[in-house]
Amino acid sequence: QVNFVVCQLFALLAAVWFRTYLHSSKTSPFIRHVVATLLGLYLALFCFGWYALHFVIQSGISYYIMIIIGVENMHKYCFVFALGYLTVCQITRVYIFDYGQYSADFSGPMMIITQKITSLAFEIHDGMFRKNEDLTPSQRCLAVRRMPSLLEYLSYNCNFMGILAGPLCSYKDYITFIEGRSYQLQQSEANGKEDTKYEQTDPSPNIAVAQKLLICGLSLLFHMTITKTLPVEYNIDDNFRATASWPVRFFYLYVSLMAARPKYYFAWTLADAINNAAGFGFRGYDKNGVTRWDLISNLRIQQIEFSTSFKMFLDNWNIQTALWLKRVCYERATFSPTIQTFILSAIWHGVYPGYYLTFLTGVLMTLAARAVRNNIRHYFVESPAVKLCYDIVTWMTTQAAISYTVVPFVLLSVKPSFTFYSSCYFCLHIASILVLLVFPLKRTQKGSKKHESVQSPWSRKLEEESLLQRNSYSTTNNSFSQKQEITCRYQALKQ
Repeated sequence: QVNFVVCQLFALLAAVWFRTYLHSSKTSPFIRHVVATLLGLYLALFCFGWYALHFVIQSGISYYIMIIIGVENMHKYCFVFALGYLTVCQITRVYIFDYGQYSADFSGPMMIITQKITSLAFEIHDGMFRKNEDLTPSQRCLAVRRMPSLLEYLSYNCNFMGILAGPLCSYKDYITFIEGRSYQLQQSEANGKEDTKYEQTDPSPNIAVAQKLLICGLSLLFHMTITKTLPVEYNIDDNFRATASWPVRFFYLYVSLMAARPKYYFAWTLADAINNAAGFGFRGYDKNGVTRWDLISNLRIQQIEFSTSFKMFLDNWNIQTALWLKRVCYERATFSPTIQTFILSAIWHGVYPGYYLTFLTGVLMTLAARAVRNNIRHYFVESPAVKLCYDIVTWMTTQAAISYTVVPFVLLSVKPSFTFYSSCYFCLHIASILVLLVFPLKRTQKGSKKHESVQSPWSRKLEEESLLQRNSYSTTNNSFSQKQEITCRYQALKQ
């Protein structure tokens, strides 16, 4: 863990140097690719030792598969190989070396690389094999029209900005940044035409980076001082269960799980700050002309802590992974897309049984929450005072449900997870089932509200935000392709 933090702080300094001395206006994309890749591999070697070779092996074999298989089927082979290689490494690490250890390990970066490998394989398949009219608006705008070189591929997978903690970004966004075209803005004129305008100077990320580093500092301080005094394992302590009342137990459940989140806030926000410091992550300007540096942000802390629905929590937690699951699984599945998506999410996270218990419980909670919202929320939204009371109640309920659901994710094993649920008499499981029996699920065009409900973590809202992010700059190489890309995005946004 110390190595991880030291390497990330070094990456932050390297990012400032990279933006200052290897700016796209001063050096070629080739040099930027080489430096970003070598720095990334050095950090991986320093942090994980020779286990870092797995990153090169996984990326290298995946690229070889892409070359020899061809664009028609390479996405399937890359998906199976990358996920299989990750799973083998996770099984080896967990069941042979250090079961239950929370220390940083090499499978963490491999999870991000697996996302990048599979995402790019599908994007190349979309861009070089499928017909344009067969693609969804998001697939059309993310499609890659030429095979990346080996250097570009390794740079995308193993660059120093994201090799340790991500976050996931699209290949086109990354290449746009390396080639220095990420500050080109698109603005709609009053007549509805797209007008491409250029900024005279690059917007500075300094304020955004400083704000995110402040969040990192507060999160780390909270984790070092508070988290250890509120262990999640205390929820299954025999004496605590025997003596504490139900309100006290649920209150401790909430605060202990809330205390477990800052380490993720720290890691993801620091990773975001590193990318911003290098000049990557610019999303455009808001209506007030303020720069937005959240193109690849992975979470929104305020929305997480004040979520009033299960969907709202999931929409703002691990955002890039939610988009990845939607793009490579849900919208491409030919049958049972919801089930396939949750299975993929569980497999990608790891091999601990607690992960699967959490995702199975999450399906039930998501369905129940959506059923309640669809059937009773409209009774409480007309009066501001009544809506405030409704929001308070739903906030409390959501936080309790989230905490209840993710306990196995932290405890990892089956026995302590069932000990916790049995001590609560499986109350929220039973309550969710009763809710689903009492309140009907509305029908949708996909067949049933179940699919739409469980899809909520990978909802249209996230995809629309992703498209809007890409509306802030161009990802093309010449004037002809710029106009083509602008037309693509404009049509996607209209849809």
